Amino acid sequence: MNTFRNPITLTLAIYLCLLQSGVVGQTAKPVSKTNGYELTFKITGLRDSLCYLANYYGEKQYIKDSAYASPDGQVVFKGAEKLDGGIYLFVFPNKTYFEVLIDQEQHFTLEAVKDNVIATMKTTHTNDNEEFYKYLRFIQEKSQVVEPYRNQRKQLVEAKQPTDSVDARIRRIDDEVKKYKADVIDKNGSSFLSTILNSSKEPEIPEIPTLANGQKDSTFAYRYYKAHYFDYLNLSDERILRSPIYHNKVSAYLKNMVLQIPDSLKKECDMLISKAKDNKETYKYMVWYTTNTYETSNIMGLDEVFVYLVKKYYTSKESAYWLDEATLYKIQDRARILEPILIGKKAKNLILTDSNNVARSMYDIQAKYTILVFWDPDCGHCKKSMPVVKATYDKYKSKGVQVYAVCTEVEMDKWRAFIRENKLEWINVANPELNNNFRQEFDILTTPQLFVLDKDKKIIAKKIDAETLEKILEREFEK
Repeated sequence: MNTFRNPITLTLAIYLCLLQSGVVGQTAKPVSKTNGYELTFKITGLRDSLCYLANYYGEKQYIKDSAYASPDGQVVFKGAEKLDGGIYLFVFPNKTYFEVLIDQEQHFTLEAVKDNVIATMKTTHTNDNEEFYKYLRFIQEKSQVVEPYRNQRKQLVEAKQPTDSVDARIRRIDDEVKKYKADVIDKNGSSFLSTILNSSKEPEIPEIPTLANGQKDSTFAYRYYKAHYFDYLNLSDERILRSPIYHNKVSAYLKNMVLQIPDSLKKECDMLISKAKDNKETYKYMVWYTTNTYETSNIMGLDEVFVYLVKKYYTSKESAYWLDEATLYKIQDRARILEPILIGKKAKNLILTDSNNVARSMYDIQAKYTILVFWDPDCGHCKKSMPVVKATYDKYKSKGVQVYAVCTEVEMDKWRAFIRENKLEWINVANPELNNNFRQEFDILTTPQLFVLDKDKKIIAKKIDAETLEKILEREFEK
């Protein structure tokens, strides 16, 4: 049995709550057999407990309804509005759960023993769930059969012994599972269960062709797999969005099948959004997911993808119809802040005063590389990082590296004392008059922040830690 993870916090998409709403503990309105939903669970071993009905949505799980178990273990979830199709979860008080398919059939009964749900499940008025639990029982049985062979294979590998015989047995079991799965899909036609099983299928790579030079095409398998990755998954089917399949496949595709550079990722995000656009819910999720992924990415430079997506898909209240005006503005404003400091952009000039109250322009620096540092003498991280930056500077200054260090605070005595004590013999500037907007222009939310600029003051690295700085410069000089 699985453990339920109820999401507590939301990320960039301040608006994720608008994508998926769940109702906990509502009093159900009267329902008929043709309207709304009424799901009855009879669970032996369960009594007098508050249970939940939840659903998947992308990578998370959300509570949809709640009900108390009667003394004989009966739990009834019901409501006047039909549930959206998807894989739902019956969640026990200890947060373990079992899965339920919900599509057209929304008035049914499931009976099981609490500690052995799959093996004991009985269904009434729900063909999808009847076939689903037959399938789960078969998979459970084959998993128990194959486990000893997998353990045996591990031992043979560790002993450096041949594994051919045990590999053949594992393949036979895998083939049985594939055949059973294919039979279930064929037998159940266009049912939700068939859709789920079909969506989880992987492309089968044909024989690798031989090139004109007699060599096998070494990139064929990757190119074929990538081109056919979504052959079995309809990205505009919102029922699959409410399953673990949708998010996992999209996430794996973007992380593993696409070159992690902005141009490639922008193209692939457009492709995914295009495939999801025929359904409002899947379109909404795909736009949110890709935007959030690259706004929060820890890979330097991928915020360019975020800016691109915001400029293309968050242009108005009509294009991002699920957002209110305030939230839409916040997302657009975030893109406006990040765009001028993307990798490859020329950094805006800074003219600030040094410790002798002399104005110093960053653009006046004649150097192959300029290290732009934003720091605070009271910041604990800065106290550790600035000596590391100094060591890197001392190593490379003879090769044409200069530092333009901006103090973000206004306590000038502390600033000057730190400079003297640490012998920071580079360009040190501050803004005690608070007449410069560098915090917003360079997105300085925390300190220290390091940028590396080339001779033309174009950004080649940003928001790196002090330890990474030397690696960046070493790489640049190697070029």
